[in-house]
Amino acid sequence: MAVSGVTVNEPKQKLWGGELIDLAEAPDECSETSFPEAIALAIVYEDDTLIVLDKQAGLVVHPGSGNRSGTLLNALLYHEPGLEKVPRAGIVHRLDKDTSGLMVVARTLEAQTALVRQMQARSVKRIYQALVRGNVEGGGSVNAPIGRHPTQRTKMSVVNTGKPARTHYRVVERFIDCTLVECALETGRTHQIRVHMTSIGHPLVGDPVYGRGTSRVPGGPAFHRQALHARRLGLVHPASGKPMMWKSNLPEDFAGLVETARLRAIAAEASEIDDEAWDDELAGGPEIIYAAGDNDGEDDDDFEQ
Repeated sequence: MAVSGVTVNEPKQKLWGGELIDLAEAPDECSETSFPEAIALAIVYEDDTLIVLDKQAGLVVHPGSGNRSGTLLNALLYHEPGLEKVPRAGIVHRLDKDTSGLMVVARTLEAQTALVRQMQARSVKRIYQALVRGNVEGGGSVNAPIGRHPTQRTKMSVVNTGKPARTHYRVVERFIDCTLVECALETGRTHQIRVHMTSIGHPLVGDPVYGRGTSRVPGGPAFHRQALHARRLGLVHPASGKPMMWKSNLPEDFAGLVETARLRAIAAEASEIDDEAWDDELAGGPEIIYAAGDNDGEDDDDFEQ
């Protein structure tokens, strides 16, 4: 910004009236430094207006500090060079690096504007599956504002000064020490599901950030990332106006985690049944059988323990 031809760096500089103000759009640092990279993408759907992809865990969505390459944005520029003309290469929303699942990308500025408006109107349907620690008794909603953690600035937290956030969840399957839940976002705050589920005592299995300090909650099976997958995505097509919905299966690592939890639950249930059957057989008292030599009439207590 320049005032009467002089560049201004002081945000609190006072104006007295009559000054000529020149505003120049700040350069998009990411677009200037980003370049196409041949990174494999799992394209679920594609037409002239949008791209729907199934993001793999471990892929950063947008370049940032320490991640100027190897991102989804770099991959999109390689897949469709024309996306360099669209802000953020058409990216409309984000997933955390270690969250997998469905994302939509706009191929035109008009489509991007329409999709952003749908996001703002909360009409885009985003359904996730998460494996959370502990036993979730039933479905419900978390309506709690989310903002920066007051002391740990790299984390988000439920704070009174945060932005409104609402998450709906329901139980899909229960295991011994963890629960598979389905979460529907009404808003799209950073780390929303991870923060909200932690706030009600059920952090995600494998979450290295929000799972700490919750030692009293069962840990569930070991996992190398937060157990979160964007399972379904629904929106109105920006060009045709038709509602569309896509579904994504759990990736191999997440599906294996759920199967491990399921097998552990089955084994525990079988063990419990065996214990109950044994208790029933001994209900009238155990029958004493002497297997070592003849009974010489001595007290049973003489046998070595």
